[in-house]
Amino acid sequence: MNGNTVEEYQKELLIIDLQKANRYALLTLLTAVIVFGVPYYAIWADQFSMAHIKGTFRNLEARYKYLLALLPLLVISLGIVLHELIHGLTWSLFARNGHRSIKYGILRKYATPYCHCREPLQVRHYILGALMPAAILGVLPAITAVIWGNFYLLAAGIFFIMAATGDFMIVHLLRHEKRGDQVMDHPSEAGCYIYRRVKHSKTAP
Repeated sequence: MNGNTVEEYQKELLIIDLQKANRYALLTLLTAVIVFGVPYYAIWADQFSMAHIKGTFRNLEARYKYLLALLPLLVISLGIVLHELIHGLTWSLFARNGHRSIKYGILRKYATPYCHCREPLQVRHYILGALMPAAILGVLPAITAVIWGNFYLLAAGIFFIMAATGDFMIVHLLRHEKRGDQVMDHPSEAGCYIYRRVKHSKTAP
C-alpha cells in the first residue's frame, strides 16, 4: 500500500458587522488623530491660533468663494472612487487574468461604490490589496502633512484612514489564516470567502 495526500479546500464566509463598523470608525478616527494630529499640533501649533484660522478662511473665501462649500464634497467623492480603483489595481497584479478579473460597481443597498475580484487570491495578496487604499490615500498624505505643515492634507489623510475601517476589519478577520489559503472577495457583501487548504491521506493499492 502506498500513501499520498489529496488537497481540498474548506470554504467559509467571513462577513463584517456593519453596525460595529460604524462604531469602529470612531475608534479608527480617534487613533488617526492621536497618531498624526498630536505630532502635527506639536510641530505646527501656531496654525491653531485664532488669528491664523481667521486669516486662512479669509484667503479661502477670496480664492474659491462658491467652490469653498463644494470642495470637501469633491475631494471625498474623488477619494471614494480612487479607494476602489486602488483595490482593483493592486489585486489585479496577483490575479491570473489581471484587471479582467476586477469588477467595479455600486452596491445599491449601501449606495456606495465597490470593487470585486472575481477570482481567489492568496491571503497575503488579498490583505495587501485591502490595505493599499488606506496607505496611499490616508497614511502617506497624513505623514506628508505633518512634515509640510498642511492642515488640509492632514484632514484628508485622517478621513481616508477612517474610511478604510471596513478594510481593517476584514484584514483582522484574516490575520490568523495560513499563507497557502485562498481568499475570494464577496461580490455583494462586506466580507469574503476563505478557502482553507485541507490535506487528506489517500491510500492506493
